[in-house]
Amino acid sequence: MLRLVLATENKDKAKEISAILAGRLSVEILSLADFPEVKLPPEEGKTYRENAATKALTVARATGLVALGDDTGLEVEALSGAPGLYSARYAGEGATYADNRKKLLGALSGLPPEKRGARFLCTVAISWPDGRVEVVEGICPGRISERESGAGGFGYDPIFFVPECGKTFAALTPDEKNRVSHRGRAIRAAAEILKKIGSGR
Repeated sequence: MLRLVLATENKDKAKEISAILAGRLSVEILSLADFPEVKLPPEEGKTYRENAATKALTVARATGLVALGDDTGLEVEALSGAPGLYSARYAGEGATYADNRKKLLGALSGLPPEKRGARFLCTVAISWPDGRVEVVEGICPGRISERESGAGGFGYDPIFFVPECGKTFAALTPDEKNRVSHRGRAIRAAAEILKKIGSGR
């Protein structure tokens, strides 16, 4: 069975990635909690791809196992693509999910729905201990709602409205969200790569 380490310190992300992979392939999923001596590098890349690959490669080399890292950003049209790479710390270092949502809603205050277009982008990197890296991507278009809705999800989910679902991410069930989300699309693409590894191809 393939052993895969998730190169993330975000427990919400790890839970979501594990749920998406479940049932798609035979894999033992490990987290950084299983390797307390391994520390992720700071996100200093200029692209999602660079950040995801650096995290995956660092963990793969440190553990000797295949590792999966991701970098995700929310890009808002009215803000010229911000918060983008800085989505997790949009309201400053150490910001909470609620802090980031409050700042974003404030920045878009008064804008009508047609001016609130946005998209979530998730880049996933799979790395081997020998330095090989493969990268896939998932995108989900939507818009920023005027107020929070839904009790599920995490991060910007309560204010990210998905037109095809008629709800925010936070108002969807986990399975519904994973079917349409940026991370769901990226992880399903990554699963195809992992299947080849598991089969020895």
